[in-house]
Amino acid sequence: MASNVLVFAERRDGQVKRPVLETLNTARGLADADGGQVVALALGPGAGDCAAELARFGADRVLTVENPALELYAAQAYAACLAQAAKECDAGLVLVPGTLLGRDLAARAAARLETACASDLISIEFDEANGLRGKRPIYSGQAIAGVAIPTARPAVATLRPNVFAAGDGAEREAAVEPLAIEVGDDLLRVRTTEVRGSEKQDVDVAEAGIVVAGGRGLKEAEHFSLIRDLAGALGGAVGASRAVVDAGWIPHAHQVGQTGKVVSPGLYIACGISGAIQHLAGMSSSKLIVAINKDPEAPIFKVADYGIVGDLFEVVPALTEAVRKAKA
Repeated sequence: MASNVLVFAERRDGQVKRPVLETLNTARGLADADGGQVVALALGPGAGDCAAELARFGADRVLTVENPALELYAAQAYAACLAQAAKECDAGLVLVPGTLLGRDLAARAAARLETACASDLISIEFDEANGLRGKRPIYSGQAIAGVAIPTARPAVATLRPNVFAAGDGAEREAAVEPLAIEVGDDLLRVRTTEVRGSEKQDVDVAEAGIVVAGGRGLKEAEHFSLIRDLAGALGGAVGASRAVVDAGWIPHAHQVGQTGKVVSPGLYIACGISGAIQHLAGMSSSKLIVAINKDPEAPIFKVADYGIVGDLFEVVPALTEAVRKAKA
């Protein structure tokens, strides 16, 4: 018997987030292999406006709840909607992008559905006969664990951003259907009332394809301009180690590591970062790692694909200039 795959379509300021496209493309492959449909769930005012984009990346149907109370994240209400959608479309598998919001939502929805949840997957297989099988990093990225949900249905899982391909999309149409659910005060006891961004809207480090991160080796906050210049030249995001965030050099939103954000960009450049295990936990799954450090014994070199032993105050500006010349 074929299983349908339900994908939660997280949006920000009305725009579908890139990890959703990666999740949809993955769901499309799983559904095609098992003969099922891909159903997307979008919440909040204007939810139906993203149907064409969701269809292009894999959705056959788009369920919507255009309640104004769902414009910003409301944990209980979102979980109730996702659980109801899973029942409505007879989903065998529910996939949620592994963003900060997605990780919270997936666990809550799984609890409502009284089923199992596999988090932070970097590979996934699914069919009705064998259930969900996948892999996820453990021990701060030092090992990979196999996980399985063989019988519980629907199986719920979150996918690590920037690991799965989004693809280029394809011509496809999706039916838009309102989801019949009452969002009452009982589901809105905890809700987001306001989202404040930084004065300068930086690229989200958790979703960027390129991350340039700085650590204690920068010596002072003002020197983060070197990191921003290189990130800007490459079109990437600015990351940071916990030490410099704790020192107040840069906001916590840029922190990469066990107590910060987990990133999996195509390119990660670590500048003046020693490579403590807590930091490695947040970036070791990056596809290509470049380390710049004057200490040849720094632990970061053990995980780096390329290492530059040198003074970052000389190397980083030279690299930035080389990138700008190459692009020109």
